[in-house]
Amino acid sequence: MTEILKGKPVADAIDQRSIETIQSGHLSPVLALFRVGEKKDDLSYERGIEKKADKLGIRVIKHVLSEDVSEDEICEKLKQADQDKEVDGIMIFRPLAKRFNDERIRNCISPEKDIDGCSELSLASLFTNNKKGFAPCTPQSVIEILDHYQIPIESKNVVIIGRSLVIGKPVSMLLLNRNATVTICHRKTKDLEKIASKADILVCAAGEKKMIIKGYTHPDQVVIDVGINWDEENQKLCGDVCYEDVKDFVRAITPVPGGVGSTTTSILLSHVAEAAKRNSK
Repeated sequence: MTEILKGKPVADAIDQRSIETIQSGHLSPVLALFRVGEKKDDLSYERGIEKKADKLGIRVIKHVLSEDVSEDEICEKLKQADQDKEVDGIMIFRPLAKRFNDERIRNCISPEKDIDGCSELSLASLFTNNKKGFAPCTPQSVIEILDHYQIPIESKNVVIIGRSLVIGKPVSMLLLNRNATVTICHRKTKDLEKIASKADILVCAAGEKKMIIKGYTHPDQVVIDVGINWDEENQKLCGDVCYEDVKDFVRAITPVPGGVGSTTTSILLSHVAEAAKRNSK
């Protein structure tokens, strides 16, 4: 029988670890949260962060900037928070409007406070495995789910479909750092279905709804679906995996929704707790 790798138990375990980190260290973590405008997705994510932060004992300082804010002003405010010794972690809701230079803005945050793992120095820390920065939350969610359900990573053949700097490349580094053998594929990979079907663990992050069907899998495979897409026909969220086609065939699979995405807020706040712990030393 296929094991459904739900995200909520993983998130609960991460939250408990954060509470223990905060309470055992007598910490008072502070997160500086930056939002530009009133986008519904940002507001929903913000509410989720605030609610969970309150439960964990993390104080959130919100910086709400107007739609017409200048790029220079955003950078200045981020740098001020970065230099504020009271602030342990910083996050700015992205993507921003196209008129902004995203690279410049995200690189205003130092790796020590970049709890979303979005700056170039944070990614460099991940690629060199020096533990100075924090990994992006979604790639780390893949690792947390595998660990929580006691799915071995070391020496396993892992195929990642997707090569983005947001998910594909960071998760490949996290897996390599855990001694997996990693193959990164993409839409132009030759014999993609054949390569995927030989993986012990298949990580799907191509951003194409329901592209992974049974032929890409095998009965002893673990499938981690990172995709979040809108299924217009059924008017609901779906992943990169055709869940109904695959779910009763593979060894284990994450659902969408309710899988990888449901752990990211917990991971984000665990980074704040860890940053506070490091700062206390």
